[in-house]
Amino acid sequence: MAASTRVDTSPGPDLATPRGRDRPAGAAPGERRPTATAAAPPTPEPGPTAHWGLPLAVVVVGMFMSVLDVSIVNVAIPTMQKEFGSSTEDIQWVTTAYTLCLGVIVPTSAWLGERLGLRRLYLISLLGFAVSSALCGMAGDLGVMIGFRILQAVPGGVIPVTCLTLLYRMVPRDKLGIAMGMYGFGIVVAPGVGPTMGGYLVDYVDWRLIFYINVPIGVLGAVAAMLVLPRFPSTAGKRFDALGFGCIAAGLFALLLAVSEGQDWGWHSYPVLLLIAGGLDLLALFVVVELHVREPLLDVRAFRHLAFVNSLVLISLLFVGMFAALFYVPVFLQQGQDITAWHTGLVMLPQALVMVVMMPIAGKLYDRIGARVPATIGLAVDGIGTLLMVNLTADATRLEIIVWMMIRSAGIGLAMMPIMTSGISALPPEIVNAGSTFNTLFQRVSSALGLAALTALGTAQQAQLNSDRSALLGDTSGGVDPRIAGMEQQGSGGLIPLWQRLHLEVEAHSYSNAFLIAGVLALIGSLLALFLRHGRPTQADSAPVDAG
Repeated sequence: MAASTRVDTSPGPDLATPRGRDRPAGAAPGERRPTATAAAPPTPEPGPTAHWGLPLAVVVVGMFMSVLDVSIVNVAIPTMQKEFGSSTEDIQWVTTAYTLCLGVIVPTSAWLGERLGLRRLYLISLLGFAVSSALCGMAGDLGVMIGFRILQAVPGGVIPVTCLTLLYRMVPRDKLGIAMGMYGFGIVVAPGVGPTMGGYLVDYVDWRLIFYINVPIGVLGAVAAMLVLPRFPSTAGKRFDALGFGCIAAGLFALLLAVSEGQDWGWHSYPVLLLIAGGLDLLALFVVVELHVREPLLDVRAFRHLAFVNSLVLISLLFVGMFAALFYVPVFLQQGQDITAWHTGLVMLPQALVMVVMMPIAGKLYDRIGARVPATIGLAVDGIGTLLMVNLTADATRLEIIVWMMIRSAGIGLAMMPIMTSGISALPPEIVNAGSTFNTLFQRVSSALGLAALTALGTAQQAQLNSDRSALLGDTSGGVDPRIAGMEQQGSGGLIPLWQRLHLEVEAHSYSNAFLIAGVLALIGSLLALFLRHGRPTQADSAPVDAG
């Protein structure tokens, strides 16, 4: 509603102001004067529209491309290591540098969206991602590759936040479920098809195509965005919160560096402990700063909404289990069972297809009955499927792994979008940008921290299991096994198959324990999901009651 000028029409002296101290200079005591300054009406932002399907499809393309890049690059790491002639520790910086830069750039996404406008920022990010991907494909040595990966992470961190914010600005509240079901393809399907696509390109074409494939997608997506996305005005006057940015960027960088290098540096080493302590202190300082500055980088008042906080907890639990499986299963198949990257991708493909089916179903359920039922059932199914993977052994067949993964993927596909949708829907429209940023941050950080914690436990357990089983092999009190005696007669080389078998069994045992932890966390999440909103969403949900 446009502001209007209110005029004081009461006769006589200005009794409301002692001694008339607020009276304009030279005004008579009974003179009529305005008590408010007329303001120009703000430029209205485009609201939800009935024709949101095509714009949303364009947004999904960008989201899919940014998430696909993470999983598809991991498949090519061994090939890049051979081509660049680098060590295992050095080649890991191809992914570590990308992750660290994401932690720095994601917090700025909300401010950039307001300053530049969502549509313009999305266009810049898509084209920037395409250009930086092409540069990665042309890298001739490891140092150049790491530099270009850092450059690629800048638009890669902005795209997910911008996409989610665009969705909530374009789609009516009563259609958010089905829209988020479409949006979810980029989040959970891309990591599933990434190993398949990357494995084929690495094994049969050229590993550099994993980067070049982003160029036509990014360019075409940008052209489509220019044609169909609505324009969102920018807020040019908002200042950049440099102090808050410094706190959250440095804090996230410290935590992500600690979890990335903890296994190599030692989890109890002084550098890792100092990074963890410093990172947590900086994040706490960030909250204090944001509560006191006039124009915060991220509005932490979002955490006053209990429904939003609960959704972040559930998303974190879900992502820990999802990325644990996406990491451990390919490693087990390729390194343990000596399966090629292409065939490993084929094993991972059915679970992605299950998610393709479940996402629209979850969206329709959310629009009809709310988040509580699909989220609770989905997390329970995810937990059961993950607990089935505790049966992972050295002799596990591909069919068994496919079935286990399909069950847990059905649960993830059913639960994820209702959880995310209900959480951000609980926020007032003016802090949706901040909610989208926090949602993306929790996804990235929880998956990194959870995977690091599970890997640390698994590494310690593998060392103990190797020691215990090696001691059992050396115990001759019950006589020497004839099979081992036959291997020893062939010399040291004859024991290699025994060592490989022992290593595979130990690896499978440690992974099964990681799945046990992830499964229990999912079942705990199914209990927390009972506190989600139940019932059909309405337009009134756009102004939820503040739970704080």
